Amino acid sequence: MFPKPQPVLVPNTYAYESEPMVKATGFREYDARWLFGKEINLMGIQALGMGLGALIAELGQKQEIVTGHDFRGYSASIKYALMTGLMAAGCKVHDIGLAVTPMAYFAQFELDVPCVAMVTASHNDNGWTGVKMGANRPLTFGPDEMTRLKQIVLNAEFKNKAGGSYQFHENFPARYIADLTDRPKLKRKLKVVVACGNGTAGAFAPQVMEAIGCEVIPLDTELDHTFPKYNPNPEDMEMLHAIRDAVLEHKADVGLGFDGDGDRCGVVDNTGEEIFADKVGVMLARDMSAVIKDATFVVDVKSTGLFVTDPVLQKQGAKTTYWKTGHSYMKRRTNELGALAGFEKSGHFFFNAPVGRGYDDGLISAIAICEMLDRAPGKTMADLKDALPKTWSSPTMSPHCADETKYGVVEQVVKHFEAAQKNGDKVAGQPIRDLVTVNGVRVTCEDGSWGLVRASSNKPELVVVVESPVSEQRMHDMFEAMNVVLRTHPEVGAYNQTI
Repeated sequence: MFPKPQPVLVPNTYAYESEPMVKATGFREYDARWLFGKEINLMGIQALGMGLGALIAELGQKQEIVTGHDFRGYSASIKYALMTGLMAAGCKVHDIGLAVTPMAYFAQFELDVPCVAMVTASHNDNGWTGVKMGANRPLTFGPDEMTRLKQIVLNAEFKNKAGGSYQFHENFPARYIADLTDRPKLKRKLKVVVACGNGTAGAFAPQVMEAIGCEVIPLDTELDHTFPKYNPNPEDMEMLHAIRDAVLEHKADVGLGFDGDGDRCGVVDNTGEEIFADKVGVMLARDMSAVIKDATFVVDVKSTGLFVTDPVLQKQGAKTTYWKTGHSYMKRRTNELGALAGFEKSGHFFFNAPVGRGYDDGLISAIAICEMLDRAPGKTMADLKDALPKTWSSPTMSPHCADETKYGVVEQVVKHFEAAQKNGDKVAGQPIRDLVTVNGVRVTCEDGSWGLVRASSNKPELVVVVESPVSEQRMHDMFEAMNVVLRTHPEVGAYNQTI
């Protein structure tokens, strides 16, 4: 018998070395994250492996799984603890060694293995660990699978059996890089800043970009799990400013920044300006739908309304569906609809054939951006950005709202706007054009101005975003319309009310 995991154990004690510790809050909606040592120990990781093995069998899937780990000082030991649990559950483990997350997804296809468990804390601070999991390529777990996994692990509902085994795949990164670069070289010589924040992507991104024909300016590509300058997060201003400075110094065509586990890519144009990921998505959608007729795209509810209103996309027959925020939700929906691509505002992009296999890969995103520039001779990245219709949008605002109450508040806000639409009431002085309620509520007025209220997936917060394609004043009008409704709920904390 394996002991039932405890929520808290004190380090440097007999109990800590003899019992599994797993804090329940580490099981998120679509992956798992813990502070290593404080919220989970190695025996807890082993319990997670046994639970994952049991869940795979319960789902009726073959108990064969790919594992890899990111470049942190403790990730390899966590992976080995996870693997002992998986093997105890009867799984055959395929270890690809040090990897970016999309390399593990690629391995599911390359090795014909159905399941994946990638040890990574992505862009989180040092001290964090986590696992991204799936049992049906190219998809990763959603709330149903994570809820059941949590139940199995915390209640020690393990089904251990003989038959587990281990195989290490030597030099696997070479197979991943060969697959990414098996394409015609760029005709245009692009000078590209490749920024990795000393994270795992530094081992692979520069040679991939060179192999497709780019002149690479490496920035913090040396692996260093202390992250001496800043966390590898392309939404973080420190990283973006470092990319901007390198782009301007080297007169580069574009700056590409990869997050800690390589499944996201941030973009800085040739003038040093960051392009938000949803706008990059519109640019890529324009490029791809010009080549592939009647293209369908999926975007998350936080993303710009240009996916619907952009005249170029309309002329090219592109269709867009808005869906739930979260990489697992987006991946699943892109797969279900057979969409050409899915774009999430956080920078997770999901390309189906002919560009990708449906999973999020920052290097595939980077290649798609370079190929877009290659198909636009004489145009700079800034030119392509400036060709988009102008919109005025707020930053993502995150007013505090307790986990226990946030979903109830959002449900009331949804009902408010559903009633307003039914009664023909105006919002911000205009009729409601449409409501999207798959993830909170996104209210769009007749002129295309919109506001979003949803519950954060992993924090005691709401998420509020507004945008207008008309004017800055209309953006403020939409914000005030959202704010008036939220102020009727005392559970919602104060937040920036002067965007």
